[in-house]
Amino acid sequence: MRKKMTPRLVLLFAILATALIAIGCGGDDDDGDGGTADATTTTTEEMVDLGLIEDGTLIVGSDIPFPPFEQGDPPDYDGFDIDLINAVAERLGLETQIDDRPFDLILQGGNGRFDLGIAATTITEEREQEVDFSDPYFLAEQSLLVQADGDIQSVDDLAGTTVGAQDGTTGETYASDETEAGDVRPFPEIDDAYNALENGQVDAVINDLPSTQAVAADSGGSLEVVEVFETGELYGIVFPQGAGPLLDAVNEALQEIKDDGTLDELYMEWFDKEAPESLKSATNEPT
Repeated sequence: MRKKMTPRLVLLFAILATALIAIGCGGDDDDGDGGTADATTTTTEEMVDLGLIEDGTLIVGSDIPFPPFEQGDPPDYDGFDIDLINAVAERLGLETQIDDRPFDLILQGGNGRFDLGIAATTITEEREQEVDFSDPYFLAEQSLLVQADGDIQSVDDLAGTTVGAQDGTTGETYASDETEAGDVRPFPEIDDAYNALENGQVDAVINDLPSTQAVAADSGGSLEVVEVFETGELYGIVFPQGAGPLLDAVNEALQEIKDDGTLDELYMEWFDKEAPESLKSATNEPT
């Protein structure tokens, strides 16, 4: 099993602790030849317990599919979120295990089934009553997806219509609070909402912009995004409340990813643009 590497801050604690041990034992470890016997260095893995379910492995809950953030078939998942959490785990010296889990379970913190969740999840005060979030890693907007060449061209055309959204998402909240839709129909998975739109069971879908853009691009011209809502939402990695050491370690790894250009590379790969500068210094304090 591969040894874990913890972030630089934890490594500093290990170095200081090792130094203190060396000072305390200074004159007692003579090897009989005038030298000092080699001391066994305590690893940072032994010193800091990240509270992982399985030693050496970061078990990640994710709601799949939600392209382009998470997609594919087990175990070959990919997407922006998947690449990001793999980069975080690499900096922590951990292997990753990606488990497909319902979005509502992720919003409950996993109930002991995974160490953390990543699922294009917007940080909100309401959600922070149930879980903790990492520092933000993505800036998102909501959008309106409709059948191409239809009568709906903006949110003003939604009066009396049926709007689909994924259950429990900020897209559902936006449709309920910010439109005059006659019915907001929640679906357990966003693909169900998209399929309902293509089949004429709903008149429109409100969801995060990168997801609707990906679906529109794959629809062969049958679907289009007609409006974007600048909601300024920030995504965070989801933790059960009280996961302090793991949350701190992930936040430090995440900051390294922002600082060394990795976040820009992931943005460019999946969205053809660099990460917003404001995102690179954005932080979040768990409530």
